[in-house]
Amino acid sequence: MKKIYYLQTCDTCRRIMKELDFSGFEKQEIKTEPITAKQLDEMKKLSGSYEALFSRRAKKYKEMGLKDENLSEKDFQHYILNDYTFLKRPVIIDGNQIFIGNEKKNLAALALHLEKN
Repeated sequence: MKKIYYLQTCDTCRRIMKELDFSGFEKQEIKTEPITAKQLDEMKKLSGSYEALFSRRAKKYKEMGLKDENLSEKDFQHYILNDYTFLKRPVIIDGNQIFIGNEKKNLAALALHLEKN
């Protein structure tokens, strides 16, 4: 499976999608087409945890006081499924490889992976 989960209104997602070649990837805009529990579980299998997929940069993270709570894996799963802003993005899946978020190190690994494949 080749898939990218992104947010159309996110400048960073748009920039990444312009800079890298995602031809052949299925694209899912998570605001208009929310991720399903099954999709999230597939991402969790590849990433190792729901926490790895959870964005602490989301405005609601602070607004809801979540930064002061000790969140469990079940909590991370719940918040991601109930509000697209909690998914760290973009999430790119290529076969059994997953790339989460927009950190420079992650994007460099993604670019290298795309060049090889």
